[in-house]
Amino acid sequence: MQGTKTHRVQCTKTHKELCIIGVAGLLIILCTSGFISSYSATTLNPAQYFFIATSLWLFGCWQTWRRIELNRPHPNAPQFPNLGWANQLTLLRGGLIALTGGFLLQPVPLQLAAWMPGILYGIAATLDRIDGFVARRTQRTSLLGSELDTVFDALGLLVAPILAIQLGKLHWSFFAVSLAYYLFVFGLYWRQKHFRPVYPLLPSQLRRAFAGFQMGFVALVLLPAFSTTITQLLGIAFMLPILIGFFIDWLVVSGRIDGTKPQTINYFSQIDHISKTFLQPGLRLMVAILLIGIVHITIHQNLLIDILAGVLALLIVSGTGARIAALVLLLGAGFLLSHGAISIQTSGASAEIICFYLAALLFATSWLLLLGPGNYCLWRGDDIWVNRQDGTQ
Repeated sequence: MQGTKTHRVQCTKTHKELCIIGVAGLLIILCTSGFISSYSATTLNPAQYFFIATSLWLFGCWQTWRRIELNRPHPNAPQFPNLGWANQLTLLRGGLIALTGGFLLQPVPLQLAAWMPGILYGIAATLDRIDGFVARRTQRTSLLGSELDTVFDALGLLVAPILAIQLGKLHWSFFAVSLAYYLFVFGLYWRQKHFRPVYPLLPSQLRRAFAGFQMGFVALVLLPAFSTTITQLLGIAFMLPILIGFFIDWLVVSGRIDGTKPQTINYFSQIDHISKTFLQPGLRLMVAILLIGIVHITIHQNLLIDILAGVLALLIVSGTGARIAALVLLLGAGFLLSHGAISIQTSGASAEIICFYLAALLFATSWLLLLGPGNYCLWRGDDIWVNRQDGTQ
């Protein structure tokens, strides 16, 4: 009897805490709408912004409210007395996604407002890594936190890509990435509803890395610093490995690939070995060759770019922080191409061939960033960081 009373008191405190957070979120949305209304350079509708952002925020609060009972480390443990820092950070991430979503169905934002979607979603993507770190360091990992992380990941990877497509920064086909997640979840629900077996996924480090890089990529795409031509091309490069991963995972959970058989596990282990031994080091070599070749057949009249390209090529081919170097290369090349800082020397090679080489460089660099450097690396601290769980001992 006493245990039930304590449980009810804790629920009441946690619900009150959630209500306070919910009201604070509404006030922030109201202030943001007021800023949009008073900012003369913007073409946005503040009432529409408030309505869409509020709807997304209330949806996140409702998803949290109906899961309050899960605010415990495991099903048989007592409930935590409050949400804790980690869950509060996850809710903050949900609020930032709601603020980003307010730009949906609006005209293209101008000047200062044009930077807001990318910055807001970029902070939300960063918090996706921080909230898990805080939960593990404060020993407050919970079933609630795990479910909310999935809820807001899915919401963000629906809202942000749709906004990027609306702004013309991504091709409409990129929506297949967001749709794939919901189709995957619906497929699992349908199989359970019809008493079909659902098999466990094979362990994979790529799954988590893909999700993190996808959020970071969309956040950068939303920034006005990169042209639509470059971002749409990179969107296709990022989309293909992610969709292939969803397709393979579905084959496993639906039993079309039996992940419980030792032969299957051995087969995927061999594929992973071949990829790390040949494919990923081959990507490093390809990126380095393409980068040096393109620098020599383009006119940019900047010695610093020559030196930087040489350093990046050396870091990538030697596997010294290859993922960091690939990220710097993508950002730098995307910015320079977007602002016309690299022009084509048509006397040495045709413009069509050089454009093909540039596209190949962007694709290969994107895949290197997603898949990792593979074997034969001098230093892979960045690769280890991508694949580890921060906060674990």
